Amino acid sequence: MGRDPPIRAEMRGGSRPIHSRAVAPVAGKLLEVGVVVLFVATLSTALYGGVVPEYRSAVAEEVGDRTLTAADHAVTSAVPPAPRTPTVRSATTRTTVDLPETIRGESYRVRFADGVLTLEHPHSAVDGRRRLAFPTQPSGTPSTWRSDARTIVVVQRDEEGLTVELMNR
Repeated sequence: MGRDPPIRAEMRGGSRPIHSRAVAPVAGKLLEVGVVVLFVATLSTALYGGVVPEYRSAVAEEVGDRTLTAADHAVTSAVPPAPRTPTVRSATTRTTVDLPETIRGESYRVRFADGVLTLEHPHSAVDGRRRLAFPTQPSGTPSTWRSDARTIVVVQRDEEGLTVELMNR
């Protein structure tokens, strides 16, 4: 009995050796991975280039409006009642106000001057103004809250009217 001759890589159809068959599955997987990476890159670019920033801006505008409303409510609710006795001539309230530290990832300011609260933000779409409803026009110098500090409103009522001051601590 003789020995079988050793198996050699033979040509199939005369074009390439049998051991090159392993290249086809690898090339197919690489193409699949390439298509997935291209899809994820395109989707990320579309979302972060258009949809997400527009959504962030819309949400920031809404948060800015709510912040201005909360500031309005805090200032107007801090007005002390009118004195009921002749011996009491003035009253002062000091109230801590909770506002968001940032809007759209950036700090902002709330200014008070001439009975108007103004929210100032680096993105102009977030800015806003609101005239406060007071029984009399408040006096005092313009004042500002910074969002990155503790905010306090001081309202004083005396015979001359109201004095409003926004303070940071």
